[in-house]
Amino acid sequence: MNIHDPAIETEHENTAPVQRPSRAEAEEAVRTLLRWAGDDPTREGLLDTPGRVTRAYGDWFRGYDEDPAAMLQRTFEEVAGYDEMVVLRDIRWESYCEHHMAPIIGVAHVGYIPTERVVGISKLARVVDAFAKRLQVQEKMNAQIANTLFEVLQPHGVAVVLEGEHHCMSTRGVHKPGVSMVTTTMLGEFKTDRALRREFMDIIGNPVNRAG
Repeated sequence: MNIHDPAIETEHENTAPVQRPSRAEAEEAVRTLLRWAGDDPTREGLLDTPGRVTRAYGDWFRGYDEDPAAMLQRTFEEVAGYDEMVVLRDIRWESYCEHHMAPIIGVAHVGYIPTERVVGISKLARVVDAFAKRLQVQEKMNAQIANTLFEVLQPHGVAVVLEGEHHCMSTRGVHKPGVSMVTTTMLGEFKTDRALRREFMDIIGNPVNRAG
């Protein structure tokens, strides 16, 4: 699927299928917003803006056309009995809040304890991106990443920590730049073993302590 194709039905979480408008309809909607903002979409500097915006949306929201679970299907069993945690930290992510469509920019820290197989580390980053490239709430995104890893890889445990600066708060409203929101999801042994959870948090530099 391609986000630019017209008349594509997409199944959204807990909603009926959504009928996507055509590219031409999307571009006309951008012109409407430009007029509502007080500008003239027919002036030279804005003539190509509707096309640029729809192409940008195709990148920013490509996660709707990606299957995070499918990204984790290829695993490796030749790990010489390795059974300690695997951690990928400081994964930059960019998303947009579903309330104001303002950017959320942050980093993700992902860890899991494998059973008999591991997944390529780039796939962990791809799963983060697949969920980030949608309209999001950080708490929901945090749980989606962790639950997908837990269900597909079936590890002993999964830990996901997200740090994000929400531009709906830093560039509008209360105007508080530099504020980072921290969310966590711990599953399996990370949820039941406090020492293991503490070890993971120490490895990633414990953003919860930094935030406090």
